[in-house]
Amino acid sequence: MEPTDWENRIKELEKENRILRKKLETSESERNQLEALNQKKESLLKIVTEEFRDYENILKARMSTLEKALENQQTMQLKLIEAEKMSALGILVAGIAHEINNPVNFIYGNITYVNDYAGDILKLLAMYQDRYPETDAEIEAFIDKIDLNFLREDLLKTLSSMKVGSERIREIVLTLRNFARVDEAEKKPVNIHEGIDSTLLILQNLTKEKPGHTAIKIVKNYGQLPKVECYAGQLNQVFMNIINNAVDAVREREQKLSIGEIEANPSQIVITTSIISENWTRISIKDNGLGMNEAVKGKIFNPFFTTKPVGHGTGLGLSISYQIVVDKHGGRLECISAMGEGTEFVIEIPIANSRS
Repeated sequence: MEPTDWENRIKELEKENRILRKKLETSESERNQLEALNQKKESLLKIVTEEFRDYENILKARMSTLEKALENQQTMQLKLIEAEKMSALGILVAGIAHEINNPVNFIYGNITYVNDYAGDILKLLAMYQDRYPETDAEIEAFIDKIDLNFLREDLLKTLSSMKVGSERIREIVLTLRNFARVDEAEKKPVNIHEGIDSTLLILQNLTKEKPGHTAIKIVKNYGQLPKVECYAGQLNQVFMNIINNAVDAVREREQKLSIGEIEANPSQIVITTSIISENWTRISIKDNGLGMNEAVKGKIFNPFFTTKPVGHGTGLGLSISYQIVVDKHGGRLECISAMGEGTEFVIEIPIANSRS
């Protein structure tokens, strides 16, 4: 190859090199642009992802807030329903007590006069018999027919029994009115024992003997309590909820025992009251049912929690009782229980000057 050809070839190679170099520079520039664009897209994607996560967290927080609000609303609605039921029960009991009270007072107020009138008539009859012992055959026959001697003795006994019965009805009416207390919206000093007794009277049908169930023995160990400043109607609701649960517990126990086992260890509910300090009183309601384990005991005051079958309870009775004792009266409500050892609910409230 001639020198001239070498020179031309070198020039061509240099030219191709320059072209390649320019292409390389262009490619590098485009690569840098692509990398910059890719970084920009990655940065944008990162921002969008972070914003999405933030919005997701915000949405979760809002959903949680809404769920809690809905749950609280449902709880409040059911508590209001339960409170309305107790209010309606109180109004019903008070109304029945009032309607019974009027005719009973009429009977009770007049039976003394009837007793006196009957005594005077019998005395007058005896005077006639003393003064005029001889009578005609028709009168003698009627005396024998009505058994006058028995009538004299039994009439006054019957009137006396009617008086005792009307007195008992008046006591029941007074007890019903004491339980209802629908007109007491403020704290007042009341006799706690009267509230417990009136509650037991309301629940008497559940504790008495019936087919398939023995009578539940109610043991009252009442201490010397002063009047306690409280919302009497609400506290009676607490007594009703706890005693009603105690009845259910001992009835459940009876279903799992033989008649001989029940007779050896009869169903009973023991109610004990005492003063535990200068300004505190204690009410214990203990049953000899099956008891409960720690898992159940830990949830017993939670709203909607119940161990009863569907349709036999809302799961709000003890939750409402806890609110009444703790929030309304500034007291304490404790559950003591173990499997096979029954259950005891202990109520402790201030005797006076308790917070609203």
